[in-house]
Amino acid sequence: MAVAHRTVEEVWYFIQGQGQVWRKCEAAESVVEVEPGVSLSIEVGTHFQFRNTGDDDLCFVIVTMPPWPGEQEAVRVDDYWK
Repeated sequence: MAVAHRTVEEVWYFIQGQGQVWRKCEAAESVVEVEPGVSLSIEVGTHFQFRNTGDDDLCFVIVTMPPWPGEQEAVRVDDYWK
């Protein structure tokens, strides 16, 4: 499921597995290959979705700034992957 955030930014740091993260911000769009040691940011308003492409669980740590305000923060957007 793809979403965008209304007011928070996030930094993701991957610690296990392999996967892909799709991000779209205005005209810029990319798919990033992720594995342990990779970090990336999700800026306010960026549409994003992730998926596991490996055999192990895809695990990552998320830092949210400012603190997560509640359920209304994430807005559903069109999926990149079905």
